[in-house]
Formats: sequence, structure tokens, C-alpha cells
Amino acid sequence: MPNIIFSIPPHLYTRMKKHPEIKWSEVARRAIIGYLARIEAKELKSKELLELLGKEFKRELENTPVEEYENAFKKTRYAEWEMLSTTRM
Repeated sequence: MPNIIFSIPPHLYTRMKKHPEIKWSEVARRAIIGYLARIEAKELKSKELLELLGKEFKRELENTPVEEYENAFKKTRYAEWEMLSTTRM
């Protein structure tokens, strides 16, 4: 199963650590499945998706320089290449 890495704010991480009994990766997986189901069922437009993700996400998206997204994409692409190129067949 592929892995996804994402960042969360420190205050959220602190709150999550108070509940070690919860499998947070499963919570994230279920949230992603739910969003995909809604997107695919409704074929949401970009504006509708941004509304679903919330005002804070939209604000962060608008305030982040394009270069930061480009750098993150390059790092992700390189990490994926590195993982695939070192996998035994």
C-alpha cells in the first residue's frame, strides 16, 4: 500500500497525541475515502471542493507562493522515483 506524508499544525499534533488509542492513519484514510466519494458522486467543481475543504484551507492555498507548491511537487516526485528505483523486483 502506498504511503502519503502530510503536515499538520503543532497544536493539532499535540491534541492527537493525547489519544494514542486512535489509529490516526485510519482516520485520515476514511476522510480521504469520504471526500473522494463525494467528489466522484457530485463531480464537484473547484469552487465547491474549496468550500468543502474549508475557509482555512482556501486561505492557506491562496497565501502560499506558487514556488512552494512547485518545490513540494519536485520533492514528492523525487521521493517517489527514489522509492520505485530502489524497490526489488
